[in-house]
Parts: sequence; C-alpha cells; structure tokens
Amino acid sequence: MTDHPDTATTRREALKCMAWAGTGALWALNGGIASSSMLGAGPARAVGFTFLQLSDSHVGFAKPANPDARATLREAVAKIIAMPVKPDFIIHTGDITQLSRDSEFDDADQILREAGLPVFFVPGEHDMVDEGAGKAFLARYGKNTLGAGWYSFDHKGVHFVGLVNVADLKPGGMGRLGADQIAWLAKDLAGRPASTPIIVMAHIPLWTVYADWGWGTDDAAEALKLLARFGSVSILNGHIHQIAQKVEGRMVFHTARSTAFPQPAPGTAPSPGPQTVPAGQLHALLGITDVAFRRGAERIALVDSTLA
Repeated sequence: MTDHPDTATTRREALKCMAWAGTGALWALNGGIASSSMLGAGPARAVGFTFLQLSDSHVGFAKPANPDARATLREAVAKIIAMPVKPDFIIHTGDITQLSRDSEFDDADQILREAGLPVFFVPGEHDMVDEGAGKAFLARYGKNTLGAGWYSFDHKGVHFVGLVNVADLKPGGMGRLGADQIAWLAKDLAGRPASTPIIVMAHIPLWTVYADWGWGTDDAAEALKLLARFGSVSILNGHIHQIAQKVEGRMVFHTARSTAFPQPAPGTAPSPGPQTVPAGQLHALLGITDVAFRRGAERIALVDSTLA
C-alpha cells in the first residue's frame, strides 16, 4: 500500500507518532512552535480555560470488541466528574451512537448529562444512518446550526467551528465538506483578526491519515486555506479511534481515542473496523482528551488519558 501523495507525513511517521502519543503526551502550541512533555513530568501551567473532547462513543455497540459501549462511556464520564477542576464544557466529535436510534441517543444524552457540563456535538457517519439521513441528530443537536449541522461559537476569546464532513459519505470513501459549507466557513472567518485563536472540530480528520481507508477529507485543503492566515489553529477529530497528531505550520491536527473500541493502526489490517483485544487491554486503548487554552501565549495543550 502506498501513502497519499498530498500528505506531508508518511505512514511510517504517522505510526511512530501514534506510538509515542499513546504513552500520554502533553502538546503545547506557542506561535506555531509545538513542544511536548510526558504526563506527570511537571506541574500544570495556569490556563485561561479547559474543555474536554470525547469521541466515537458508539452507544448501542455490543460486539466482542466491546460488549457494552454504554458502560465505557459511563466510565469516561466518571473520570470527568472526578476532575478536581471542572472543564468549561465538552465537545463530542461524532459517532455518538452506533445506528442513530432514538434509544441510543436517549442513553447517550442521559450518560453525558451526568457530567453536569454543556456539550457541543458534530455528527459522525453512524449518527446519520437513520431513515432521515441525519434528521434524528439534527432534531436533538441541530438548533442554531446550518446545512447538515455546521456552526460556530465564541468562548473567552477563542472561536470554535463545528464542521460536518460525513453528510455525503460513500462506503470506504473520504469525508467531504462540500461547496456550501466551505462558502459558509469563508463568511464565518471573514473579518476576524489573524490573532484570533481558532479551534475546529469535525468527525473525520481534516488531514489524510490513510487514504486507502478513507481516513481523510478530500476537500479539506479548501478549508485549510481559509484557516491558514490565523496564528493559532487547532483541529480536533475522531473517527479513527486512536491518537494521531500532526503539526503543519501554525496548525495542529489531533485525533482522539474512542470511548467504545479501538481500530487497527493504518495498514496493519485488511480494513478498518472494531479491533478485538484481550479484555484486560481494552481500557488502555480507550480514553478522553483534556484541552487547555491560556490567553496571551496563544497556547493550547492536549492531554490524552486512558480509561485504564
């Protein structure tokens, strides 16, 4: 298998990145220069605010890779509840459910409500497999959104953008934003100072992790051009159920672990999909991401922790 010619990171480099990131690395971005340290290596720095990323909960999934995805989502929420300093909110980067059923959305809502925090969502492809092709998701989470559910908001000087790249997803194909959404993004970003920190959330990665498995977004370059003038851009994704990171100029790309089940590393299996591991290893491959922003230094720090 060959690497996608448009990505600056080869598959070997991506696998190396996943290997060390999985040990628990804290990433900080300051003026486009990234640095990292291992968790527990020193005291946490003061931050302006924190939020959490959850992803790929797949509530309703009950197969050998994880007999009860509801239970592991509850464990993730329990970690949040136990935090000594509560984050401002949670973002969920898609695949809340396995089959877009009302009962699955109900269960997910009930579990997430226990965290006692606002939650912002973008859909994954599993959230749009109902007969209405996403109507169930939009009925619950689509208030004040446009199109298939894209939107933006501001929080303490940071501009957040929620993008949807799963609305027209073909089996095995790449994600796609579409012309309407890209035109909206151009209007949304227009007039904002280049010093505005931008945090983007979308389900499928906006960089090509592995084209053979559709792990990328085919028109992401058009969106990234619009974001290129900003001094601090962080792009948070899910979908691949494992940590992968990339730094490109002043942009940091980060995919999160799932709370349900792992998937194989790119190219290490015939195809992507739920990966069954020994029961004692599952929790070490599931987790959440804690994101911290400090005003002034334009610094964002990503701390990945497992359910183990």
